[in-house]
Amino acid sequence: MFFVSHLVNGLQLGSIYALVALGYTMVYGIIKLLNFAHGDFIMVGGYIALFSLSTTFFGLPPAVAVVLTIVGCMLLAVVVEKLAYRPLRNAPRISVLITAIGVSLLLQNLAQYFFGATPMNFPTHLLIPAGGITMGDVFVAYTPLITIIAALISMVILTYLVQRTKLGKAMRAVSEDTEAAQLMGINVNTIITFTFAVGAGLAGIGALLYGAGYPRIEHTLGVMLGLMAFVAAVVGGIGSIPGAMIGGFAIGLVEALVTALGFSEWRIGAVFLILIIVLMVRPTGIMGRSMMEKV
Repeated sequence: MFFVSHLVNGLQLGSIYALVALGYTMVYGIIKLLNFAHGDFIMVGGYIALFSLSTTFFGLPPAVAVVLTIVGCMLLAVVVEKLAYRPLRNAPRISVLITAIGVSLLLQNLAQYFFGATPMNFPTHLLIPAGGITMGDVFVAYTPLITIIAALISMVILTYLVQRTKLGKAMRAVSEDTEAAQLMGINVNTIITFTFAVGAGLAGIGALLYGAGYPRIEHTLGVMLGLMAFVAAVVGGIGSIPGAMIGGFAIGLVEALVTALGFSEWRIGAVFLILIIVLMVRPTGIMGRSMMEKV
């Protein structure tokens, strides 16, 4: 029972990491950009969900709050891409990286200015009902169960989108060779914007599930969450959709295992130790592949 409880907790946390890591890996796979503001999209999504659901504010139905959260994160990503990243499309990568960090800090400070520095309680019970299912001697609450299922469904839908649809083929073409994709009539700007929007939509789902499982929303929410998701993307193989999921679950399980052993204060250190070991053994990550550098 003790082991199963921590296993479920690890998979629940890993599912959220995986959803955020998918956004990282999609954007990197298309334009080789490490969007460090991606974690803050979850923070913004958390506030949107909180204000939408809470009876103290708007008190909207859960279905409406879910749609508003996902759409809000997508619109934010589109605006950030057009205003901050698109003008630097041909700039040195260090310039774009610094810009991404600047966007992250801007979003954090704007959230602190408008919502304050005091953490706010997320109305968990309004999104996912209390209770759960019992399997023998094991009780699993609805929240981790829905979180894990939602992450798996998101990965399946995203994989189908990338591998089987016309937009997905265009995304893969832009990822392989931007200039050749343009010559084939693909609107590169539209595909990149679409990629940002899809990644941010996953962040919106992650925000809802994080709020349901860990009901504490604050302006620095995206910092550690984004960092851990980035580690998950690197461990799994950044640029690989299945790799992002595997990395997310692996990192979540490592945290849960270390906590279960009574070393909760070392869980972050253990995650980065795993990162170092993986990169030493396989620099491209578990499911990453080596890329030929054109000169």
